Amino acid sequence: MVQLPKQPVPSSPAPPAVPTSADVARLAGVSRATVSYVLNNTRAVRISEPTRRRVHEAAEELGYVPHAAARSLRAGHSRMVLMPAPNVPVGALYSQFLNELQWALSRLDYTVVQYGSIGLQGDEAARAWAELRPVAVLVPGAGLGPQGVHVLKRSGARAVLTLGPERVEGAHTLLLDHDGVGHSAGAHLLARGRRGVGVVLPLEDGLALYSRPRLEGVRRALRGTGAAVTELPLAYEEESAARLAARWRSLCLDAVFAYNDEYAMLLMRALQDEGVDVPGETAVVGADDLMLGRLLRPRLSTVHIELPSGRELAELVDRVVRDPAGVPEVHQVLGARIVHRESS
Repeated sequence: MVQLPKQPVPSSPAPPAVPTSADVARLAGVSRATVSYVLNNTRAVRISEPTRRRVHEAAEELGYVPHAAARSLRAGHSRMVLMPAPNVPVGALYSQFLNELQWALSRLDYTVVQYGSIGLQGDEAARAWAELRPVAVLVPGAGLGPQGVHVLKRSGARAVLTLGPERVEGAHTLLLDHDGVGHSAGAHLLARGRRGVGVVLPLEDGLALYSRPRLEGVRRALRGTGAAVTELPLAYEEESAARLAARWRSLCLDAVFAYNDEYAMLLMRALQDEGVDVPGETAVVGADDLMLGRLLRPRLSTVHIELPSGRELAELVDRVVRDPAGVPEVHQVLGARIVHRESS
């Protein structure tokens, strides 16, 4: 047997050296301290604009990125704001609010990280968030309790804020008034002379946290008037809407508050396909005041919801991070007003 000579195995090229702040300092002709001041946007030290420009250009040329962990050690805390992803479907209005908030936090030199919490709830989720050592946590919805807040603060979170229908002990709370949304819709339909009001309750997991208070708001608006409220379970599917529309006339309803604009558009299309006149036979009201609702015919009446501005919430986060010993605050948000259009 002839043995062939072994071919040398080519070695993998060594990875390029990671650039350091010392490399940036040499290229820019400044000290490492100046590089740190510029790239960490330190406000206490005055650096001339030409020097700042040289440092940024050198860092870009070398591909240098400051080390987040090292910066956290120097500051005594991170600049990470953790935002657990909601475990329920979110609409366009809430998505727009989150985008605005992330932009505003980035302007204050925070890094926003969204955390997928699927399968984690309550204190278990809080422990998972705490492992990342965020300086602030913004928790949408319900589920976080006082023990979870304690875990987060013990791990170094200076600010814990919740956005939901209930106050959480130890956390700064933004109370979302979904009852007021339903009340606005119910009062409007009552004023328009409607007496048989259906209220859509989405069947999607987790949305009862919001739909039930909206239902109670409608009930409160109609209480003592002789008007009746009918609960209407509905999945966000054309087939589900078609089944409801097929038995609509048997329900003896002359109005419907459809939880939000998306469900309102889904149901209104099904009602029209079934030959139900909107608003002649049935008035339809949604919530969120989405652009698509204005493009329908008839144009969709809706509840316009005032969420807190992203800038205001970002400033609250920054204030709490700077003064973590302050007493937790409670802010009532989610103002609601009816926008009357042709569908009601």
